[in-house]
Order: sequence, then structure tokens, then C-alpha cells
Amino acid sequence: MKSILSVLLLALCGLSFAAEKPNIVVILVDDMGFSDLGCYGSEIPTPNLDALAANGLRFTQFYNTGRCCPTRASLLTGLYPHQAGVGHMTTDDGVPGYAGRLNDSRVTIAEVLKPAGYFTAMSGKWHVGQNLGVTPWGRGFDRSLNPAAGGFYYGGSSRYDLSLNGEPIKADDPRLPKDWYSTDLWTTFGLKFIDEALAEKKPFYLHLCHNAPHFPLQAPADAIEKFRGKYKAGWGVTRDRRYAREIELGIIDKNWAKSPRPKDVMPWAEVSAEEKDRFDHLMAVYAACVHRMDQAAGDLVAGLKKRGVFDNTLILFMSDNGGNAESGPKGRTEGDPTKADSNWFCGESWAFPQNTPFRLYKHYNHEGGIATPLIAHWPAGITAKNELRHQPGHLIDIMATCVDVGGASYPQQFKDKPISPMEGKSLVAAFKNEPLDRDTLFWEHEGNAAIRVGDMKLVRKGRNAPWELYDLKTDRTELHDLAASQPEKAKELAAKWEAWAERAHVKPYPPAGGAKKKSKGKKKKAE
Repeated sequence: MKSILSVLLLALCGLSFAAEKPNIVVILVDDMGFSDLGCYGSEIPTPNLDALAANGLRFTQFYNTGRCCPTRASLLTGLYPHQAGVGHMTTDDGVPGYAGRLNDSRVTIAEVLKPAGYFTAMSGKWHVGQNLGVTPWGRGFDRSLNPAAGGFYYGGSSRYDLSLNGEPIKADDPRLPKDWYSTDLWTTFGLKFIDEALAEKKPFYLHLCHNAPHFPLQAPADAIEKFRGKYKAGWGVTRDRRYAREIELGIIDKNWAKSPRPKDVMPWAEVSAEEKDRFDHLMAVYAACVHRMDQAAGDLVAGLKKRGVFDNTLILFMSDNGGNAESGPKGRTEGDPTKADSNWFCGESWAFPQNTPFRLYKHYNHEGGIATPLIAHWPAGITAKNELRHQPGHLIDIMATCVDVGGASYPQQFKDKPISPMEGKSLVAAFKNEPLDRDTLFWEHEGNAAIRVGDMKLVRKGRNAPWELYDLKTDRTELHDLAASQPEKAKELAAKWEAWAERAHVKPYPPAGGAKKKSKGKKKKAE
């Protein structure tokens, strides 16, 4: 009898422990600038994400890798992207850091959390080598709905096929909603997968990857109409208003000067009336994509509350790179943005205010390319409400955070192969407003490169460009290059970056001009 009672007691304790494990939802959006959320200074209404921030934390110095595929690889593995094999895009460029796919000596968050009892699911954009055989269902996810890459919104006539739990399906498959809009679809299936986790009485990890607001920008007509006319003041006024709001919110330091208008972006006063209307329409479509993405976040929150799991769910929200200047200062407005066959890009003129107050854009390792909002919300685990966190963080920290809060063990071996140790630090310390005990952060993409040690950042624009040195505490907008006045510090950081580049498979670079040259002409379709 005592033996039976002991077994029952252990079982009950086990159930209690399992119930206390937090659910985890990581939301990654695509091509969204640092200042595009209301709680980070934007005029675009994002009430649902703002509510998560008001009841949680906002990080002011969190970083991505500056590009889609490398960010996804880094996020999934807790390593720098070249270590995971995705230093550029999803073509195999013949050297380890640029294999175009997650390699087999790395583990994903899903592969680490499953042995800890988690039900793992992903919905949305994958883009880490499905064309080369790397799939969600092959890398630890119990359930998945995804395209191989991304960059579309409307499913009724979409030329893209999807995969549902490893099964190839067409965009008009009867298991999908009729005439679906991808921003809604990813959340709908995320909640379906959560229902399966709850039926199995398991905590869940949901990897939810929106393609919004990536090009081609597309949104329903009523969503676009909400914003028509709101950008007639132009990009300069939009940037200035965001800058003032960021200071008011405490997101940036009032002593950081505004980055200047890029030389290729016209003063708004010199834009013709006809072009002003076109540019207003263009930014209205972008704003509609962000606004609809926020609505989807609200649908997710409502679904979690309805299921009674909201309080013990850690939600982490971020973007894969800064605002996107591709297509140049004029942007692109081909076709009707309410239709699937249209092709609209914001371009550099609107990417400039999207990354307020920073310089440069997606692709680059200056702050405009790599700075992202990070919202952390977890009622059962984060006691602070509506607070800012200024600790520098990076995508490599998400794996360590999931391992920490999920009670998981990061393996030294997986499927008989040695596994590289995590590069990141658990953000739980930052949740408590403690330091992350980190020395250095690194970046490289297409020859653009950076290293941050404390508040000092060394950065370059292109492989053969000179290094620039900035003190981010006083000059995070990177306007006052200290390389000439502090040559020894620049030399020290450059040597440290070189050592990392060798260790992390940034080198050897791809042959024959590198990954950028090999992907030229395919970039817009690939992403």
C-alpha cells in the first residue's frame, strides 16, 4: 500500500512540475524597422503589441543579424549564423559557413525542448534550407505549416505551395481557409497546434514567423484605406515625430543626434504632388501590413486567454532585420496591392523613418540594419510591468532563454554528432534587470561586419571598407567616427573580430566573389 501511495505521489508531483513549465511563443516578423511599433515610437496603431509591452518588458538594445535567413538560423540554434551554416542565403556556396542550410552539428530550440516534455510547433516562414532538405518536421517540430521561403500574403491565387506537417499541399487545399491572408493563417494554425499540445497535456513551444511586413507589400483594401493621407507630410516629418516619441518613451537617449536624411532620398518639398500621393499610398500599404500583423498578435493573445494558458506563456516578439531599402529611393508600386500578383516595395525613402533614429538598413551591420524591438511578456514569470531593459541582447540569447525557463538540457551530442555549445546568455537575468554577463557580440553579412564590446562598436560597410568606431553610449546613431582618434582601440576590436571570424566559420569566405555575387538577381524571389 505504501508503495502504491509513493508511486501516486510521485506521479502527482510530476504532473504538478509539468504544469508549471511555461509555454513559450517566439514571434518573428520580417523586414520591420526599429520604430514601427507604437510602443517604440510609431504612428502606426499596434494596440495588441503595445499591451504586451505595457504589461511586460521592452528591450532597447536587442539585435538581429541584419538579414532574413541568417537571423532564422541564429534564432533557431542559439549560434551565430555562419556556425549554423547559413551565413548568407539558401544556396550552397561551397564552404561551411555558407552551406545554405542548417547543418547537422547544431540543434534547434525544438530539438532541445522536446526531450524536456514540450510539444513543438511552427507556422509561417521557415527559410533555412528547405530547398536543400532542411525542414521543420526534420528538425524537431511536431507540427508545422510553412512555405519553404516566404514573401507572399494572399493564398487564393498564390503561386507558392505549403507544407502541412511534412505533407506538400496547394494554396487552395480545403484544410486551409478559403482566400486566406498569410498573416492570419499562421496564427490560425498556431492556435490549432496549441490545441493539440493541450490535448496531449504538454507545455508547448510555438515558433510563429510572419512574413509581414516583407515585400511584396499587400493588404486588404479596408486596411490600406485607414492609412491613406496620413503620410502626406512626408518621410522627414514622419521620422521627426518618431524620434520625439522615442525620446518621450525612453527608447533612445535625447543626446543621440538624428541620423541625417540619406543623400539619395529627396527632400519632401521637392517631390511632385503626384509622387507625394504615390508615396503616401506606398507607406499606407506598409502600415496596413504592420497593423494587420498586430491584429494577428491580438488574435493569438485572445486564443491563449480563451484556453487558460496566457498567464504562463512567455511571449517573445522581434524582427529579423531592420527596415528594407531594396528597390531604391523611389520604391516600387507595380499592380494592385490588394491582389496577389502585385509587387510593392517601400524602398529607401520610407525605410529611412522606419529605422528611426538609426543609419542604414537591412543587409548592413550599422544599427539601422541590426537593431530590433524585443517585447517580453510572461505574467507568471516576469513581475515587472511596462519597464525598459537596456542590456544588449542578441538572437543567440533566445535558445539559452528557452533552455533556462523550460528546464531543458542543452546536449553535447545529438544523433551521435558533437554539438557546439550555445553562444548566448539567458535573458532571465535581464527579466530581473540584472546584467547578462557578456563580453562581446559579433556580426557579419555580405562583407558588412561589426563587433560590440561594452559600449564600443567597430563596424564596416563592405568587406574592403575601412572600420568605423563608435561609442554607443553617447552616439548610438553612429555619426561620430572615433577610429582616427582611437586607433589602438579600433585595432584591438578588429583583431578580436578576426579571431571570431575564423572560429565562427565566417572565414573562409565563399569563392568566386562570395555569396552576394552568386545570389545576385535572385534576392527578391529568395526572400
